[in-house]
Amino acid sequence: MSNIGFKKIIYRLKGIFRTVAIPNYQTIMLPLLKLASDGKEHKFSQAVEELANEFNLTAEERNELLPSGSQPVFNNRVGWARSYLKQAGLLESPRRGFFTITPKGLELLSTNPVKIDVSVLEQYPEFIEFKKRKKTKSENDAQIEISTGQDSDLTPEDSLAEAYKLLRSALESEVINVVKEASPSFFERLVVDLLVKMGYGGSRQDAGKALGKSGDGGIDGIINEDRLGLDVIYIQAKRWSEGTVGRPEIQKFAGALQGQRAKKGVFITTSSFTKEAIKYVSRIESKIILIDGERLAKLMVEHNVGVTTVGIYEIKKLDSDYFENE
Repeated sequence: MSNIGFKKIIYRLKGIFRTVAIPNYQTIMLPLLKLASDGKEHKFSQAVEELANEFNLTAEERNELLPSGSQPVFNNRVGWARSYLKQAGLLESPRRGFFTITPKGLELLSTNPVKIDVSVLEQYPEFIEFKKRKKTKSENDAQIEISTGQDSDLTPEDSLAEAYKLLRSALESEVINVVKEASPSFFERLVVDLLVKMGYGGSRQDAGKALGKSGDGGIDGIINEDRLGLDVIYIQAKRWSEGTVGRPEIQKFAGALQGQRAKKGVFITTSSFTKEAIKYVSRIESKIILIDGERLAKLMVEHNVGVTTVGIYEIKKLDSDYFENE
């Protein structure tokens, strides 16, 4: 076998066995402490790059953002690993944006630990005191501790993100179930509201007039693509509580578009589309966007159609610019 062929096999094996998940903050603790073991000052941003290389992260993984979009996930987890090591007295910050190892940190590394996690940090009184400070009482006096248990690999931001995803998923499921029970006329109004919130259709009144008036061979309505009406989009809306939309329905819609010399259409359903239907729209000249029930619910929640805000939690961070001239 040639060297080139052997290298290709090794590359493929690496791709198969490679763990693509971004390491959690506890997994980062030991590599971060080892990075500082030379006793020098290390710039945090540079440490992030070195650790990303050590964990063999892809560009996509390095750039993956928190749900808030405020910071890359990996940077955030390295930050929490550094913070926890500092709270245990294993790292310290000689100046802003830099960190260095402490005698306690060197002493711990001399024991050749297999890993460093919260359970290891709990041997240090400083960290125990830190955990006590993080505890707070809720309105019913129940004790709440945020992401410092040894069985947790989540940073506070991770915990919030997971909770947000869970709430969002439950809401989307509830939304689509209610929509499926709605009347056809209400579903048409819902489609209008959503499209207007997304920036289509001009005014709500104009969009309402356009939809539900055509009834021309598989077309439920016509709506402006922009507020000036430079182009139009043809709409088909199917409120189905059961079953899937197959290729014949999409072909009928595509044929109706051709009859109108139109090239843009949106097919919205509360159910789902068959693989044949999805494949069909990818091969025809007309641009048809398929929106199934799952995507419909996501768009409704995203654009605040049929949902209302019950609470807003602000997450703040240190304003480094404010202290720049300190």
